[in-house]
Amino acid sequence: MRALVVGSGFVGRAVARRMAGQGDEAVLASRTPPLSHGDGSAPDWIRLDITEEGAFGRALEETRAATVVLVHGPSDVTWCEQHPEEAMHGHAEAARQVVRAAGDRRVVFISTDNVFDADTGAPNESVPPRPVNAYGRAKLAAERILAGLPAVTLLRVSLIYGWEPADSPKWLNFFAACVHRLRAGEPVTAPVDQWTTPVLLDDVVEVTTSLARAQAPPRLLHLGGPDRISRADWAAFIAEQLGAAPHLVVAKPRANGRYAHRPASTCLSSALLATHRVTAGLAPRPVREGSRLLLDRHVSPTPRSSV
Repeated sequence: MRALVVGSGFVGRAVARRMAGQGDEAVLASRTPPLSHGDGSAPDWIRLDITEEGAFGRALEETRAATVVLVHGPSDVTWCEQHPEEAMHGHAEAARQVVRAAGDRRVVFISTDNVFDADTGAPNESVPPRPVNAYGRAKLAAERILAGLPAVTLLRVSLIYGWEPADSPKWLNFFAACVHRLRAGEPVTAPVDQWTTPVLLDDVVEVTTSLARAQAPPRLLHLGGPDRISRADWAAFIAEQLGAAPHLVVAKPRANGRYAHRPASTCLSSALLATHRVTAGLAPRPVREGSRLLLDRHVSPTPRSSV
């Protein structure tokens, strides 16, 4: 399988590496080269501004890709709220370019839990979306454009976490930021009233690559972890596992910090993940199990409390 992975950040790199490791030809495409994080061999890369007229079609011709995974566009919720027009353009115009050129290729679009508001609890695929921030509105606009493709899967994913080295220019996920700040003796401020269902990057990659290979995947799928947890409780667990001082985790209301623009609940559930033949058996790991797995892989052993 030849695949074009649009977006060379945290998730895109992992998806392309997994595909290449399984014998596929996977090429990353983005406006800037992917950063080296010492996280395995670097996939091939081509320059692409997917919002540029005709650029995506040329990338398909160059790579001869039969499958496309879309992990592109601005994803910082605060930035999107401050730049709503740019956020909308980055997602919706990219989706238009894909629709014009993709034809009957398999397309997997990674969307977000932010297409829902807090009142929907942990919505499954049957719940109508109702975004309350600029990021969610931009992602939903892209979903609706891409929904016209004949072989698309819209994969809405809850908060993704995984490992990033301490010397990364910017930590792109909550887990890594907590670990590195706590190990440095720095405080972590986390909302006590913002809930999510985190998903380990490994599990996101497994589901994404399975959908990319499938002949008859679901057109819409939710991927949320089995645990509903507040960011403050999650940070406290990470601190406990690291043996860090509990007072370094500062629990504050969501409205007082950078999470003000996120719904109080960004949880997802699925009516299809465990039953659809493409994804049956691909259950995401509980957040405490996934967190311990990453710490065991990447952090020097230290005494940690058991749970």
